[in-house]
Amino acid sequence: MKEKDIPDSIRKQVVFTLKHFPDLVNTPITFRFKENLTRSFMQAQPDLKSIFSTVKNRSYTIYISKNFNIEGSPFSIEDLPENVLIGWIAHELGHIIDYKDRSTLDLFWFGFKYVTMGKHLREAERQADLFAIKNGMGDYIVQTKNFILNNSSLSERYKERIKRLYLSPEDIMQLLEKIEN
Repeated sequence: MKEKDIPDSIRKQVVFTLKHFPDLVNTPITFRFKENLTRSFMQAQPDLKSIFSTVKNRSYTIYISKNFNIEGSPFSIEDLPENVLIGWIAHELGHIIDYKDRSTLDLFWFGFKYVTMGKHLREAERQADLFAIKNGMGDYIVQTKNFILNNSSLSERYKERIKRLYLSPEDIMQLLEKIEN
């Protein structure tokens, strides 16, 4: 795993997922646990120290919350089924595919729109899912969405946010059928 920094506790799942993303083989990516991620379990972003370097020399970090709280419901990374964790990692790698060929100015503009415009946030999240699906991770993305949407411990408010911003399991299944045919 050239150019990758992966915690031992999730190495197996990350290595498996990265094998589906050949375009990222030479891309420096650090997977780092972080205590206080708000509103999400994982976050992929370009490293600030490399954002002004050439596209080819840019590095990325995927921040992962070991323990997270979604609207009062506590979860631990150890509580997640393995395929759900793989699906989440695949989604974040989809973000990196999306960022990879953008210029510095385009990345800043992308980030600004992501934070300030709901429509762009939805487009970015769905694009990350699409990149993961195109890289053979559709079944894992479906399992992750179903885990979230069918988990009785998660609030309806959080589930509605997921439904609003991300591809639905049904949309993903339709895409997978088109890819197979």
